[in-house]
Amino acid sequence: MGPFDTASATLNRATIASMAKMLLILNDPPYGTERSYNGIRLALGPVKAPDVELRVLLLADAVGCARVGQRCPDGYCNLERMLRSIVAKGAGVGACGSCLDARGIAEADPIEGVDHSSMAELTEWTLRADKVLSF
Repeated sequence: MGPFDTASATLNRATIASMAKMLLILNDPPYGTERSYNGIRLALGPVKAPDVELRVLLLADAVGCARVGQRCPDGYCNLERMLRSIVAKGAGVGACGSCLDARGIAEADPIEGVDHSSMAELTEWTLRADKVLSF
C-alpha cells in the first residue's frame, strides 16, 4: 500500500522521505491511441511496491481515462477499471481541472479517488519526484 491511503497514515516522515518518488504524466485520450493505456499498465507495477510513492497526473485528453461509465471499443481494455485499481492501491491520481472543464467533464464525472489537480500541483509533484515519465 502506498502513502496515499488511510492504512498508510501511520508511516513516519523518515519512511516517506526514503521512498522512491515516481510521477507519470498522461496526455493522450483513453482510446484511439495506446499511450495512456501503456502508462496505466506501467503504473500497475510500481503501485504495488512498498518503497515507491506513485503519482499519476492526467492532462489534456487523458482526463477522459478517469471518466465513469466507460464503454470500450472492441479490442481495448477498460482504462476506468485499470485506473480504479491504481487508486485502490494507494497512488495519488489527479486530473487537470482546466482540462476537465475544457472537455465538459463535470466535477461528479471522474472516478472516486481522482482529485481535481492544477499546473501548480503538477509543478510541486514534478519537483518532488525522483523519476518523471510522460506518455
